[in-house]
Amino acid sequence: MANGASTHDLILAVVARIPKGRVATYGQIARLAGLPGHARLVGYALHALPEHSRVPWHRVINAEGRISLRSDGLGHDQLQRVLLQRESVRFSARGVISLERFQWRPRT
Repeated sequence: MANGASTHDLILAVVARIPKGRVATYGQIARLAGLPGHARLVGYALHALPEHSRVPWHRVINAEGRISLRSDGLGHDQLQRVLLQRESVRFSARGVISLERFQWRPRT
């Protein structure tokens, strides 16, 4: 790992780069963080964020263009949708975000 950074640090550094109005998938974040095949680790890193973190966790969605439902019952999936809609990210009637239109494509 670069400069002694933890895997969570690497992941969060990538997530922090996602611009407003764009989304990235868990797998995409893992690849950009140098952790291909570890999409689930991205979810763990985001879940571990402190409540008032400034990391834009809400911009990370699954490969189907959907918000991943959480089993914690705290309403984070509804909050995620509201935060994305405030950034002009649009959902289809089925609750899907068009990756073709809204996916972040960084110049690596």
